Amino acid sequence: MSLYEKAPAKINLCLNVLRKREDGFHEMEMIMTPIDLADRLTFNLQPKEISLDSNSSFMPLDERNIVYQTARLLKDTYQVDQGVDIFIEKNIPIAAGLGGGSSDAAATLRGLNRLWDLNLTTEQLAHLGGKIGSDVPFCVYNRTAFVSGRGDIVEPIVRFPKAWVILVKPPKGISSWTVFKDLEIKTLPTYDIQSMREKIENSSFQEAVRFAGNALEVQATKQNPLIIEMKEKILQFGADTALMSGTGPTVYGLTQNINKAKRIVNGLKGFCREVYLVRTL
Repeated sequence: MSLYEKAPAKINLCLNVLRKREDGFHEMEMIMTPIDLADRLTFNLQPKEISLDSNSSFMPLDERNIVYQTARLLKDTYQVDQGVDIFIEKNIPIAAGLGGGSSDAAATLRGLNRLWDLNLTTEQLAHLGGKIGSDVPFCVYNRTAFVSGRGDIVEPIVRFPKAWVILVKPPKGISSWTVFKDLEIKTLPTYDIQSMREKIENSSFQEAVRFAGNALEVQATKQNPLIIEMKEKILQFGADTALMSGTGPTVYGLTQNINKAKRIVNGLKGFCREVYLVRTL
């Protein structure tokens, strides 16, 4: 028996860092939305053991892998006596700020919930996902949402207006922990996230993107100055907004005009090898 789950990437439309918590995490508020760049996971039932395979040579296929950790957590929590073989088709760049690993974990929760007949609710899966990683609960819901806490409080809102998303991934990846470890929160900008939410709920794309912002850009650009250059290029070529996603280094532009989107992609290909044209989901 085989089951399939898509694991869409995400982008942060607005991100504020409020404070550092006593548990070591940072209190955040974000608006996030999935996009149609996705990994694909295949689940095959097998006796007892958990095994992984992939088309990517850039990630471990053992207990260090977030998919393995997720399957093990689910199996142990609910005392499942069955195993699974999981094939991970990687399409989302790694260490890119697009939530690829978190989305793979969320897809694993959804897929194994069906494969193992656990009948868990979305809320239960999201709660479990919070033990794996901060972005996993959002990826379980897999829809536009206002996200708070350390990423574990997810409030779905109306879908972000349809738009084309131009993604540019600079060659050098960034590990999330390196961005957070030296944050000086008092120096970070704060963005009007509630106004963005109101404009999204009114289905006003042009008004919503006026409030786009990512407080983590300040720190990430110290590690990778190409982030600033790519943002400037995307805006220069005509996008309605340009922003780093998550902890970077991927930068994205948004437009509702397909011809403009194609021109931006063509313009960027001379500057960066990894350029994608996708849509919001």
